[in-house]
Amino acid sequence: MPKTIDDLPRPRKEKKLPVILSRKDVRLILESTDNIKHKAILMLTYSAGLRVSEVVKLKVEDVDAERKLIHVKGAKGRKDRYTILSDKALKTLNLYLKTYQPKNWLFSGAKKTRHLSTRSAQRIFDNAVKNTDIKKDVSIHSLRHSFATHLLESGVDIRYIQELLGHQSTKTTEIYTHASTKNIGKIRSPLDDL
Repeated sequence: MPKTIDDLPRPRKEKKLPVILSRKDVRLILESTDNIKHKAILMLTYSAGLRVSEVVKLKVEDVDAERKLIHVKGAKGRKDRYTILSDKALKTLNLYLKTYQPKNWLFSGAKKTRHLSTRSAQRIFDNAVKNTDIKKDVSIHSLRHSFATHLLESGVDIRYIQELLGHQSTKTTEIYTHASTKNIGKIRSPLDDL
């Protein structure tokens, strides 16, 4: 009875807004860990807008310190892209590189021949959040959401943000316009005029 099944109305998919960390919350998370490897992972994730699967699969040669770029290879949809590398993240990364001297994977796991697992990166983030007073329901992916929203609030064009995040369509990136307080924060409530 394919006709009966095809005509059934489908339930609408929930459209939830991403949980965005304030700049202060991001700073608290980054400052809450003393482990240089953990700090480098969290800083790269936020400063470049990386997915957790992308940050753990970075290789040493993917970091272009001179041009301040990170080459993300084989990301979602098997696409390569470049994203930005901040000065602060580069400083922390250089300290990490001197200390750990990784050969192949930028962040190796328990076995040096394998990269760090996404679960381990999530645990690093969870532990950093526990060391703060942040009560939001956040994951390491919240750093990526916050990166995009903070860029949008700083006035960066949405098409550039789309490129940095590796989104195929600006429709995907537009969710951050709903989470941004850039324009909403300027609107006065009518109650304030009473």
